[in-house]
Amino acid sequence: MPSAGPRTPPLRDRADACPGALQTHSAADGELARVRVPGGLLRADQLRVLGAAAVELGDGALELTSRGNVQLRGLRPGAAGELGERLAAAGMLPSDSHETARNLLGSVLSGRAGGLLDARPWVRAFDAGLCADPTLAALPGRFLATFDDGRGDVAALGGDVGLLALSREAVALTLAGADSGLRATSDDAVALALAATRAFLAERAEQGGRAWRLAELTGGRARVTARVGGAPDAARADVPAEPRVRAVGAVPQDDGRTALAAVVPLGRLTAAQLPLLADLAAEVQLTPWRGVVVPDLADGSAAALLVEAGLVLDPGSPWTRVTACAGLPGCAKSLADVRADATAAVVVGALPADGARQHWAGCERRCGRPGGAVVDVVATGSGYRVDAPTS
Repeated sequence: MPSAGPRTPPLRDRADACPGALQTHSAADGELARVRVPGGLLRADQLRVLGAAAVELGDGALELTSRGNVQLRGLRPGAAGELGERLAAAGMLPSDSHETARNLLGSVLSGRAGGLLDARPWVRAFDAGLCADPTLAALPGRFLATFDDGRGDVAALGGDVGLLALSREAVALTLAGADSGLRATSDDAVALALAATRAFLAERAEQGGRAWRLAELTGGRARVTARVGGAPDAARADVPAEPRVRAVGAVPQDDGRTALAAVVPLGRLTAAQLPLLADLAAEVQLTPWRGVVVPDLADGSAAALLVEAGLVLDPGSPWTRVTACAGLPGCAKSLADVRADATAAVVVGALPADGARQHWAGCERRCGRPGGAVVDVVATGSGYRVDAPTS
């Protein structure tokens, strides 16, 4: 991919007000909290804590985000304090000041199946370094760091700063979804990523402090590369425009065990599904395509339980291609109950542009839209308008 990248997007016209677990957002159906899950990895006990909080404080479900985090909706006023206490006790609130600096994606199943190396230590080390640095609390809530073990899944998601394994020892630093040319060893890679993150903040401040993403900075990739220093490699690594791997179904692990990769319809894990997941594995991984992976199983026999609970393990299912925003009644700006309408279209086999990835949106903002080539199904108040695929 060329280093020049696309034209610099315009600056946002409003302040970044991404919600966190303590700084909630007021929606039509109550308060909304977003909880950081570095690398998408959740221990079973943490999953149970989140499930209990969703039932006792919110609307009973967990929403999965395209950044591998979770949201709780329908929280009553003042519930953020209690939610924060529960999360802190479960080790999910490592820093009050950094809780909105949370978008850390690691390759799905890294260290368990495929990949050139295990990216999980990168995620842990980067998160520790991020939370230990007071200056990095100023990162915008949309800042994304990706840690790709070479399989090309999360590097394709356009992270502001990322690491991409080229071999077991050589690692490329990616900036705004493209190779910067800067290189590190696997042991030194996290230090390089943290240096690039600090350089992003410094360049952002110099350009007025309004950019949410590195791509919004004028000459962002080149300027951040120069701030980090070092001689870029002339040979640039190819960063895929779409994830090369998006597993669904049973995945054989390198150690002989089995992982089950399930799609969560419209990204909502229900109160019935959560305890099942926690009972099956000591740790699960949330995916950036709003799915969940249950690893380290003796075999694939638990697939029947997941399907019975409403999760999808068929790679040919239309649910692998459909996403939606919150819609009515959760969002006052929405013109339709898009979740109900999208579900009905799946059930009766009436999806527009059948076979294509599509995002159903209640208004022109198209919140929650995934990256890549996607058909937009947009509510207009008198039905839906289907827009051609865009990327």
